[in-house]
Amino acid sequence: MRAQPKASHFINGAYVEDAAGDVIECIFPATGEVVAKLHSATPAIIEQALESAKAGQKIWAAMSGTERGRVLRKAAFIIEERNRDLSILETLDTGKPLSETLYVDATSGREALEYFGGLAGSLTGEHISLGQDWVYTVREPLGICVGIGAWNYPTQIACWKGAPALACGNAMIFKPSETTPLCALQVAEILHEAGVPAGVYNVIQGYGDVGAALVSDARVDKVSLTGSVPTGRKVYAAAAEGMKHVTMELGGKSPLIIFDDADLDNAVGGAILGNFYSSGQVCSNGTRVFVQKGIKEAFLARLKERTEQATMGDPLDEATNFGPMVSANQMNIVLGYIDKGIAEGARLITGGKMAQRDGFFIEPTIFADVTDDMTIAREEIFGPVLSVLDFDTEDEVMARANDTEFGLAAGVFTSDLTRAHRVAAGFEAGTCYINTYNDAPVEAPFGGSKASGVGRENSKEAINHYSQVKSVYVRMGDVEAPF
Repeated sequence: MRAQPKASHFINGAYVEDAAGDVIECIFPATGEVVAKLHSATPAIIEQALESAKAGQKIWAAMSGTERGRVLRKAAFIIEERNRDLSILETLDTGKPLSETLYVDATSGREALEYFGGLAGSLTGEHISLGQDWVYTVREPLGICVGIGAWNYPTQIACWKGAPALACGNAMIFKPSETTPLCALQVAEILHEAGVPAGVYNVIQGYGDVGAALVSDARVDKVSLTGSVPTGRKVYAAAAEGMKHVTMELGGKSPLIIFDDADLDNAVGGAILGNFYSSGQVCSNGTRVFVQKGIKEAFLARLKERTEQATMGDPLDEATNFGPMVSANQMNIVLGYIDKGIAEGARLITGGKMAQRDGFFIEPTIFADVTDDMTIAREEIFGPVLSVLDFDTEDEVMARANDTEFGLAAGVFTSDLTRAHRVAAGFEAGTCYINTYNDAPVEAPFGGSKASGVGRENSKEAINHYSQVKSVYVRMGDVEAPF
């Protein structure tokens, strides 16, 4: 699959270009090479997307849920057929190893389309008996939804937002991150090929000004953002001006608690998945790893041993299982946090440097003896930096785990299932794990509490965020009035 798309935008069922827009360079993170050039959306492109979405949504909403579901499931089948090509494009877009993208990225998008395609025909209302009278409800689409994507999972996010939106009868305008602009165009093309009417799923490129223009437009009924907390606050405030529906999937600084009765290798595996998968560029990562003092040194020794077995290299080589940062900017941000960790007294166990190779590679990095007030324990790093903090008692570690503005995810490893459920109940987080970490099946809700977000993605919960209920009261007898 060639990286350079046919055009920068996909609007009204076709690729569209406007070279007057600012240039967006897509850089392969493993080499620093520019693999594609696109253009940010001009006001004319934004207007075209909004008008096509407005027209297409009416056609799409008039179809039955079963008909819409059939189209979404067909799109899922096409993605499955083209998984390898889509995975290669995702690797070129993000730098993530092909050994990951072949099994997670387009696959997760396919599962979302298949799942919500299956739900589409079941989105009915209810009958409420009131004696002689009655009320019936109708579940209706919101209208035009705007999706704003993050750069770490471009194919997945395009589908996680698009699938429930379309299942409910909405149209979507999706703006990918300018860092990873390529994959969403393929999602739009496949949806159109599967039978989605023109205008129902549009993709336009752009920087923050394009997102702001979409969010503030009166024709937009819903905004769904995946991004950082500072960006989320701005977008949420702008959407509130127009009383728009909002879903915010934002950042985190999630705790992973490992008790001394945990299976050591499983716990180490969970910490690796929660810190080094996708080179640490996952919002739900459990980057504060609390280890009970009795097993701390054993845990550190095994974690170091396994981490140093990571295979760093060309992401297009399936033997590689650890890739680069998505950009030079992100690499420098992470290196800055590593410097702060060392300066503030954390003990460096392994890693801590740029890799001696082309591209934006950082060695997987482990710190021990981290304290709660250190910068690396307070701020989201979004890179391969794991902080180990030790603890004595359950009460102590729960108070420390919840002492954060974030509340996206949390995990616990223990062989005591009573304690596991007690700890999960005590976490102030929207997505929790017991003896595992970072599993994200489409059947389960995903999202955070506190500063980590509003609303939920995936599962039947997402339907509530892309539809609204109308109630109709039916009086069967005469109307009584005071005069």
